[in-house]
Amino acid sequence: MNVINKTIDLGDGRSIILETGKLAKQADGSVTVRMGNTVLLATVCGAREAAPGTDFMPLQVDYREKFSAFGRFPGGFMRREGKPSDYEILTSRLVDRVLRPLFPDNYHAEVFVNIILFSADGEDIPDALAGLAASAALAVSDIPFNGPISEVRVGRINGKYIVNPTYSQLEKADIDIMVGATADNIMMVEGEMDEVQEADMLEAIKVAHEAIREHCRAQTELMELCGKTVKRAYCHEENDEDLRKAVHDACYAKAYAIAVSGTDKQTRAENFEAVVTEFKAAYTEEELETKAPMIDRYYHDVEKEAMRRAILDEGKRLDGRRTVDIRPIWIETDCLPGPHGAAIFTRGETQSLTTVTLGTKTDEKIVDDVLVHGKERFLLHYNFPPFATGEAKPQRGVGRREVGHGNLAHRALKRIIPENYPYVIRVISDILESNGSSSMATVCAGTLALRDAGVQIRKPVSGIAMGLISENRGTNYAILSDILGDEDHLGDMDFKVTGTRDGITATQMDIKVDGLSYEILENALAQAREGRLHILDKIMEAQPDTRPDLKPHAPRIEVLTIGKEFIGAIIGPGGKIVQGIQEKTGATISIDEIDGVGIVEVSGVNKESIDAALRAIRLIVAVPEIGEIYDGKISSIMPYGAFVEFMPGKDGLLHISEMDWKRLETVEETGLKEGDSITVKLVDVDPKTGKFKLSRKALLPRPEGMQADRSQRPPRHEGNRGGGNYNRR
Repeated sequence: MNVINKTIDLGDGRSIILETGKLAKQADGSVTVRMGNTVLLATVCGAREAAPGTDFMPLQVDYREKFSAFGRFPGGFMRREGKPSDYEILTSRLVDRVLRPLFPDNYHAEVFVNIILFSADGEDIPDALAGLAASAALAVSDIPFNGPISEVRVGRINGKYIVNPTYSQLEKADIDIMVGATADNIMMVEGEMDEVQEADMLEAIKVAHEAIREHCRAQTELMELCGKTVKRAYCHEENDEDLRKAVHDACYAKAYAIAVSGTDKQTRAENFEAVVTEFKAAYTEEELETKAPMIDRYYHDVEKEAMRRAILDEGKRLDGRRTVDIRPIWIETDCLPGPHGAAIFTRGETQSLTTVTLGTKTDEKIVDDVLVHGKERFLLHYNFPPFATGEAKPQRGVGRREVGHGNLAHRALKRIIPENYPYVIRVISDILESNGSSSMATVCAGTLALRDAGVQIRKPVSGIAMGLISENRGTNYAILSDILGDEDHLGDMDFKVTGTRDGITATQMDIKVDGLSYEILENALAQAREGRLHILDKIMEAQPDTRPDLKPHAPRIEVLTIGKEFIGAIIGPGGKIVQGIQEKTGATISIDEIDGVGIVEVSGVNKESIDAALRAIRLIVAVPEIGEIYDGKISSIMPYGAFVEFMPGKDGLLHISEMDWKRLETVEETGLKEGDSITVKLVDVDPKTGKFKLSRKALLPRPEGMQADRSQRPPRHEGNRGGGNYNRR
């Protein structure tokens, strides 16, 4: 066994250890990454040949976490890991987005990257190590890859930037971003922020890149120690340079004319298709069997060149806009009667219909991941049906794209939800049309729908997707505002930024070109801010104010804070008391203890049922006061008096002497019996036992001539000191 180790000193007392040669040796590449007690195993396997007809990079990245890594059992009936969680999908996407652009353009063999969390300590966050693990596995394999890369998380806590912060540190951060990069170039950025400025985000990216350079250096040294500097030979494309030239000569001028014509998406697609169809018509069916894939590939390059040259040389985009122009926007709110909030946001050929549903504590989402378990009260779900792009295919389950786009919009909006908001909120974005940045349309429509629902969000949020066309390593470039789908596909950058007027709340960036300078990023952020503010103006123009109150059919919730010692009294034995209140009032009651305080949420379909439940709860948690008058019920009759439940769960003694001003021999003389309602006054509380003393007599008119002082009234009995006989006076 030839075990090889490499240590990365993080400079703050922590280190990362890369190890290969011990585990999973039959994979093409295998590396364990350890930081503290967090251990990941990454493996990579690549097919030797590409499947016939494949003209893309069939990469599959899977990140999975074992519950045993943190000493836990999986939930559910089967008690074993099942389909990946949203967190695992999002981590897989983070790694995929950095790796994918760095495989050679002509490499089309299937590559599978598997990253498994085998150990965790609950403090170090494993997703920040997943990119490093995957890249290290590729580095020690013979699979062609233009890396290495790494990913790190940067958090800003109290003004200080920290690389790979712990869970506890991250809770205090106002910047939380993940950055993926090679030693020379930023490849991916994703994160959320508390309305920070563009310069602060750039600084966080620079801090991340410095750490990544050290990770890449260690991987290069590990690759050399393993003797994997020479990668496998491959041939996954057949090319015909004469045919390539023929396609360019025949099609470029026509494609350029379409690129500068400023037509809509469908017309433009039909026109581009007509050009290549006309070119193919010169060949027989037999010739096209072998030449058609190459023609399609070469014509794709022609389209890309035409679009890029039109922008760089003439400043003309595919739909006729200038580089800084935002497509026309139209907005409609309160557009559906059933949801608690609804809005349509349309920007150009991208449209989101977003709804808001308000719920109670029982609607919370239970999160039961390996390292993160709890509840979520703000949910955002993004749906992208095939008809949004005119595709004739069935709609399947939620894919990784939907999870990723929904997560970005969720991060953009979650920090503007009011603190301690009593409602559980579900935002659903259904994309009905798409031609560029449907996730940003979701953010805008989400803001509108939340305000339509009467959710008093702190500030409205908008989002915009920026693009880039560059050449000569960024010496000649154009930044594009509000990019189209084709500009994303054929361009060099997809940079999404969301925020309020005061700063950035979330971002996602994918860069597909080497040599992107921080100057270009700074300019892109400045241009994005102008576009974001323009969209915010449109939102405020269409919806000047948040709805002042919830819609009539939305549930109503009142929150009551109580001492935790009263929780049991409200619930009652076996839940009897709380169930009784719910049955009697029609309200729904949920009780929780947070930070040593009882939180009671009362929800109902109308104000009357909520008020009735609140009155019942307040009676339970109220502290009895001497001198107060209470309406109670007799719970039991004794020879010496009656016990009265004068408040829920609180009984006091109504002594026979306090039932009436006249002398009574038995309780029965009053006509009182168990279950009778009675009004009493609390006259005393025993300081030692806490027992309550009640009086009915104090509420009755005093007979004329009778003194209030008990000593002035004739006693009921006088007894002999040593005997049991009582004489009447």
